[in-house]
Amino acid sequence: MLTVALAKGRTAEDLVPLWRESLLPCPEDVLSSRALVFEVDWPPGERIRFLLAKPMDVPTYVFYGVADLGVVGKDILLEQERAVYELLNLEVARCRLCVAGRPELAAETPQRVATKYPRLAESYFRRQGQVVDLVELGGSIELAAVIGLTDRIFDLVQTGATLAANGLTVFDEVEQISARLIVNRSSYRLKSTEIATVVEGLTAAVRRRRVHA
Repeated sequence: MLTVALAKGRTAEDLVPLWRESLLPCPEDVLSSRALVFEVDWPPGERIRFLLAKPMDVPTYVFYGVADLGVVGKDILLEQERAVYELLNLEVARCRLCVAGRPELAAETPQRVATKYPRLAESYFRRQGQVVDLVELGGSIELAAVIGLTDRIFDLVQTGATLAANGLTVFDEVEQISARLIVNRSSYRLKSTEIATVVEGLTAAVRRRRVHA
């Protein structure tokens, strides 16, 4: 059985249409059900299993071989640096990893930064020659800058609407982010035929989208 771990939320929502366009098997209710594990036939006589996991957990499942394949944002791969192979840029769930804050603080040297990405944030500010106090938060990173807990945030930005609604602005764009297909190193050898079929189908679907973009 081939097992695929999908990052819940926007990544899965953007991936599922692409997955179906690739003519690969996909559970009908994968986005609507509250279940976390799904199995479907593929091809006749075999099965493919999908796991819905928190984005930060997907590389862990793939690294330890609980999942053969995973779909997760490049931001998480950069932050964790797990020993997995990155096979394909799926070009969905696009966003930007940015530094942002209140406009009136743009000219000031940052002192404290809120983020979900401590390793990436530390590396970024070190390259700027700046030493900052990192505040790790699990959600609503923008709130930290709004209430003055920090003078910067280091986080993903999709449209910028949430920043604008809270009086924040982007100071710097650090990295372009999109969903990536990753694979367990052992599975890449042991299940090469099945994995090649998935990669070929998704690659063709990504190329078709580019043509019609």
